[in-house]
Amino acid sequence: MHCALRFLAAGLGLSLALAQGHALTGSRAQAFRGGGRGKRTEVQQETGFLNRTLELHGAEYRFQVYLPENFRRDDRKQWPILLFLHGRGERGSEGMWQTQIGLPQAVRDHPERWPFIIVMPQCPLANFWTDPEVLAMAMAALDQESREFHADPDRTYLTGLSMGGYGAWELARLHPHRWAAVAIAAAGVFWSYAPERWQESSTLPGEYAHAVGRLPIWMFHGSDDNVVAPRQSELMYDALKAAGGRERLWVYQGLKHDCWTRAYDEPELPRWLLGHRRDVRLDQPASERLVIPLHPPAFKLATLQLDGFCGEYRDVNGRVAATIFRQGDQLLEKGPLGDAVELAAESAAVFFYPNGSSLSRLTFERDAQGRVTGAVFHDDRHEEHWEKRAATR
Repeated sequence: MHCALRFLAAGLGLSLALAQGHALTGSRAQAFRGGGRGKRTEVQQETGFLNRTLELHGAEYRFQVYLPENFRRDDRKQWPILLFLHGRGERGSEGMWQTQIGLPQAVRDHPERWPFIIVMPQCPLANFWTDPEVLAMAMAALDQESREFHADPDRTYLTGLSMGGYGAWELARLHPHRWAAVAIAAAGVFWSYAPERWQESSTLPGEYAHAVGRLPIWMFHGSDDNVVAPRQSELMYDALKAAGGRERLWVYQGLKHDCWTRAYDEPELPRWLLGHRRDVRLDQPASERLVIPLHPPAFKLATLQLDGFCGEYRDVNGRVAATIFRQGDQLLEKGPLGDAVELAAESAAVFFYPNGSSLSRLTFERDAQGRVTGAVFHDDRHEEHWEKRAATR
C-alpha cells in the first residue's frame, strides 16, 4: 500500500544508525541535588534505549535496556520490568540489532503504552536462546538491571518472539515463580533446529504445562505461519488448559510468521501484563482461544453512495494526498505516486485496505447536508486530515 512509503525514510534512517553502531537513546532528564553551602549539583540522567554491558564467566555481552521517560534513579520508585528475547535474525554481538523489531518497535511507536523497564539481551550469532549458557546470560542481564534500576520483583514479566519465544518457554519452565505473566509470539516447545523433539509431541507439552503451573501465559500465532507451525501454540494451549492453567491463544487469520508486530501493537497486551503480580494467581482457571480476522467483513454500499466519496483529497498544506474514484462497484484510492489500492467499507463512513495494513482506516467526514467534505487517514501511529476538493471526471 502506498501509505507505507510515508514511513520508509524513517525506517532507513533507523537501519543506518544501527549499522553505524550509534546508540539509540531517548530524552535526557536533568535533576538537581542540594550541595554544601547552598550549591546545587546537576545530575544528568538518560532515558530511552541505553547501551549496557554484562560480564559473565569471563565473557562480555552487550545489550540494551529501555527506561521510560519519567524514570528517575533517585526517587526509589519500583518499576515493572520486562525481559524481551528477540528472534533468530537479530543475533549478534554489537548489542543493538534486537531493538529493531517486535517489542522495541512497538515501544517507539507508543511509549505511553509501555511503562516498563525493558531488558533486551542479545543472543550470540553461534547460539540459540535455548542454550543453557545463553539463558543464564539473559537472566543475569535481568538481575543486573533489576538491581540498578530498582525494579519491582512482583511485577517482573517475560516475552519473546520466534526463537526468543522458544527461550521464553524455557525460562517460564525453569523459573515459573520469577514471572508475573508471560507473552509469547510465533513459538512453542518444538525447536526448529531440533526436529527430533517432535518425537515427544504426546508428552512434551504436558511436561511444560506441569512446570509452569498457573503462570498466566498469552500466546500469539499467525494462522499461515510456515516457519513455526501454528500447531505448536495449539498443543501448548491444549496442554495448559488440561492442566488447569491460565492461558490465552490469539490466532491471527492470514498472517504468516510475523505475528509479533500485530501482537505487540495490541493496546490490551501491556495492560494485561500489568494486571498480574508474581505469585498472585486467581482461583478459577481461565482459557481463551480466539481467531482474529485480518480484516473485518466488507460492508456493501450502492454505487451511488460510492460516487459520493469520489474526488481529490488534499492535506493541510494543500498537496494532493489521494484521489478516490470508482471502478465498477469498487472504490479505489490513487496516491501521489500514481499507485492505486482498493478500499472496502467497514461501515457507511469507515473504509479499510483489504490488501494492506489491518490497522489503517480512512474515515470520511460529512457536512450537515450529508455531503462528503474530507477524510481522516489513520493507522496505529498517526492520523492525517484530508480535505475534499472536487469530484474526479
